[in-house]
Amino acid sequence: MSNMSKQATLSLKDIQKLCGAKLACYVLITCTEPSDGGEMDVELKFEGDEHLAGLMIENAYQVFSERK
Repeated sequence: MSNMSKQATLSLKDIQKLCGAKLACYVLITCTEPSDGGEMDVELKFEGDEHLAGLMIENAYQVFSERK
């Protein structure tokens, strides 16, 4: 489990305060630095509509895929 999970939990209301009240959903992906063996802890947190979060991840994947 990453330090972020241990230290803080972000809610949609917290993110709305930072980004604007019209925010409907957020997705946060975090990872730790690699260990000596190359292992990393990766976590995904989202809040809001599950289908919207999935669409956001798919669109982000497309953006990164196009950059190759």
